[in-house]
Amino acid sequence: MEKKKILVCVMNWGLGHATRCIPIITELQVQGFTPLLASDGSALSLLRKEFPELKCFELPSYNITYTQNPKMLMWKLFLQTPHILETIKAEKKMVRRILEEENIHGIISDNRFGARSKKVCSVYITHQLNVLSGNLTYFSSKIHQYYIRKFDECWVPDSPGKKNLSGILGHLKKDHLRLKYIGPISRFEKKPISLKYDYLVLLSGPEPQRSLLQDILFKAFRKTSKKLFFVRGVVTDEDFTCLNPNVTIKNYLFGKELEEVINSSRMVISRSGYTTLLDLAKLEKRAFFIPTPGQNEQEYLAERLERLGIAAYCNQDEFHLDLLKEEPEKYSGLENVGFTPDFRLLFTLFERK
Repeated sequence: MEKKKILVCVMNWGLGHATRCIPIITELQVQGFTPLLASDGSALSLLRKEFPELKCFELPSYNITYTQNPKMLMWKLFLQTPHILETIKAEKKMVRRILEEENIHGIISDNRFGARSKKVCSVYITHQLNVLSGNLTYFSSKIHQYYIRKFDECWVPDSPGKKNLSGILGHLKKDHLRLKYIGPISRFEKKPISLKYDYLVLLSGPEPQRSLLQDILFKAFRKTSKKLFFVRGVVTDEDFTCLNPNVTIKNYLFGKELEEVINSSRMVISRSGYTTLLDLAKLEKRAFFIPTPGQNEQEYLAERLERLGIAAYCNQDEFHLDLLKEEPEKYSGLENVGFTPDFRLLFTLFERK
């Protein structure tokens, strides 16, 4: 019998949405489905590198742009609303064509509003049931929940109980959505590897803030005597060198290579993006977070982890090396909450239509 095809559509917003879908795509293969992948930009490039054997499609790009001034971010996003709505419309048209040509049996959409169909069961993946946006939080959350309700189910990559990673982002006071918590999924496994590096820098996220943080960290660590592994988070083969022999630089790492480097590092310095939290919790790593300026979600997650005594953080323009010295005494590090999803049960959804 022909294997059932599941179209996995991923938002290109940094690399986090793509990387957290990797274990789901892998599990689809294990359970006897044939995943087809769809995204755009660097997220699509990453998926092609991770799954070269799978068929891929390029979706319309949301092409969301940012400002260097974090105070202007929400206004900038608001002004892009007409473009976003047009992209959703074009995305729906593209997905409809793929369904017809490929005989798709189900859709899994990570934060792509237009990737759904009434003809097959459609799943939406998000950890942001509440979308933090300052004074507009109530309205942005309601708009997001409006789109979520258009899907057959919403999968939240977190644990349902009090011991969770997303806090108020992924947990509602009143559950009025068709939610299923699938646990803090990660593509990585914890391995008993000896420590090789004092610090691992993992950069990610949209420009120009990724480059701004890169410059800050390169300047701070340019004369370090510590062993540092620096992953720039750009999918390119362009060479980038550093004269300090204690610093190893890579543009990107995938799969087992990245898993090994994280396992062999004492502390990870990174954005407080949610997918990064998922990975570091699975590997039970110590971390220091620098949230993307103006991204309320990352600022909330970083503040929450510090309040819980799990990890320290600072604002981007306040970083200096002395902040790292306080970490071992004051913070416990992230831990694996031990929630394991039953993917076989989750995937029975695609047998319904």
